[in-house]
Amino acid sequence: MKLEIKELSKSYNQSIVLEDINFTFEEGKIYGLIGRNGAGKTTLFNCLNEDIETDSGEFYLEDEYGKNKLQTKDIGYVISTPIVPEFLTAKEFLTFFLEINSDNDKINKSIDEYFELVGIEEKDQEKLLKEYSHGMKNKIQILINIIANPKVILLDEPLTSLDIIIQDEMKKLLKSLKKDHIIIFSTHILELALDLCDSIVILNHHKLELVEKNNLNTKKYKDKIIESLKDEQHV
Repeated sequence: MKLEIKELSKSYNQSIVLEDINFTFEEGKIYGLIGRNGAGKTTLFNCLNEDIETDSGEFYLEDEYGKNKLQTKDIGYVISTPIVPEFLTAKEFLTFFLEINSDNDKINKSIDEYFELVGIEEKDQEKLLKEYSHGMKNKIQILINIIANPKVILLDEPLTSLDIIIQDEMKKLLKSLKKDHIIIFSTHILELALDLCDSIVILNHHKLELVEKNNLNTKKYKDKIIESLKDEQHV
């Protein structure tokens, strides 16, 4: 399975953010999307998810059944600031979500098994989501994407503000999902991307560039990436 971006461009008030991007992401990998704050990583995700209009460009998903235009139902989007229905308990929300996705033949676990999958203990399942920490809300976000089972998962800075224990749990979970998905993990922290991701993609000067990860494991190439980002304008 492949996600193909064709000639994507996006500007805001004459300021170019993304310019004539052509790129292909493949199933079975976690791609680390690296760029400075303001480089356009979230804009790229919002274009893919049709949250904003593009100036130009098309997106295609190719699998064993052929090549078709990417649809929003194909995408799971985990945003950096999690949004959950805070008036519900975690169990109420998950029960509701399982019910509305009951026709999904990929649902093969009980509600307790899904909570166990992301390490949410029984005592926390009855808490209102408004009482959840940022990290716990992110777990819920990732969990509903596991249940919905989209082909493409976009992760916009989901681990940056989490403590190291929850970060480690989420890394293991994401690695377990990559086999049957295209996962794009946005971050401005190079070391986090190197630890989690299989391939590194740089968003710089409005373009995407694939950098072989084995090269990035040397100080020379890390320094090269950092230098290349220093003159990136904030947009």
